[in-house]
Amino acid sequence: MSNFIIINPANVYRAIKTTWGKYRDQMPIQCKLIDIYIVYIILTAFMQILYAVVIGTTYPFNSLLSGLSSCVGSFVLAVSLRLQINQGSVKREFAFSQERAFADFIIGNVILHFIVISYLG
Repeated sequence: MSNFIIINPANVYRAIKTTWGKYRDQMPIQCKLIDIYIVYIILTAFMQILYAVVIGTTYPFNSLLSGLSSCVGSFVLAVSLRLQINQGSVKREFAFSQERAFADFIIGNVILHFIVISYLG
């Protein structure tokens, strides 16, 4: 007997189609917008890394590090916002209002970007 698992492409396609359909139908619009923002953050980080690789240098290193730090920090804050907004998926001990979650997100981003701008020097 072989230990290899044979994956049927039709089953994979059906699973992806079912998952996408449930996501589109059941996910609130606020979470979809946050997901789009998260994808944008990830693409921005990849573009910065790709630019550094294509150019062949990381000079000035502070700029690259600040840009990537901004992407990572924004990603963490956006995922945190998404978890707080989507309260229907998991029961929480400490439930926050959506307004409080958004205010925390904004304040966190302001502090993060003050640090990023000061690091640019």
